[in-house]
Amino acid sequence: MSQVFDDRPCALGEGPLWHPERQQLFWFDIINKRLMTRDAGAPQSWDFAEHVSAAGWIDRDTLLIASETGLWRFGLETGHKDRIVALEADNPVTRSNDGRADPWGGFWIGTMGKRAERGAGAIYRFWRGELRQLVPDVTISNAISFAPDRSCAYFCDTATGQVRRWGLNPETGWPEGDSAVFLDLRAEGLNPDGAVVDAAGNLWLAQWGAARVAVYDAGGTFLRAVNFPAAHTSCPAFGGPDLTTLFCTSAREGLDADTIASHPTNGMTFAAENAGQGQAEHRVIL
Repeated sequence: MSQVFDDRPCALGEGPLWHPERQQLFWFDIINKRLMTRDAGAPQSWDFAEHVSAAGWIDRDTLLIASETGLWRFGLETGHKDRIVALEADNPVTRSNDGRADPWGGFWIGTMGKRAERGAGAIYRFWRGELRQLVPDVTISNAISFAPDRSCAYFCDTATGQVRRWGLNPETGWPEGDSAVFLDLRAEGLNPDGAVVDAAGNLWLAQWGAARVAVYDAGGTFLRAVNFPAAHTSCPAFGGPDLTTLFCTSAREGLDADTIASHPTNGMTFAAENAGQGQAEHRVIL
């Protein structure tokens, strides 16, 4: 059973990250250019001059934050940020979207058009100082996540209705060969959004417009779904002391005023206790 974790409605909630050293959840409201958290039960946020969307943890007091122009080192105690590498900084059409640290200490980050322009975005990996494009011509980058045995990465272009799986080199984490379709949700009319993989290798996939996070095993078989009181569930994350709480962000983007008025929990951030067994988020190594 889910409950509201934070009642501040996001225009486009995204990128939840459970910081394992701080035991604290961070997430973003992309449209409002804001990083959000709760500290000692109280709401806290940081405002930025550009869109921010995803994060990894570098150490206890430092996050890597993805923005529309770069990857940044951000001090949680100081609010100071330094750009690590540019990310499509010369392209005003795009912004960052979904991203996650990989088991090798790298960081995968997707971009997309600010108006979801077809094929305007891409997916990249940053590792050991190099930002390398992995997937071109992406409309809405999402579902970046990694198997606990390091065997593969998952990702999607929401516009295709498919989630893909890609084998990874066990030493370096770079993709090998071609990616393949893992889930094809077109016949069901489902829109794959953000995802996280649990300790058993199951994929937990937010489905935009379906008010849920659906769980699929490593073979692509649907297991069950966790429902949330928000139409546009956007991205899940495991957290809590034993990593059994499923957090999920949501969005008001694309909903009319009547829908928001009748269901004000749209856009809030939720928690479902004892939902599953997550794996700890990997540290970004710079």
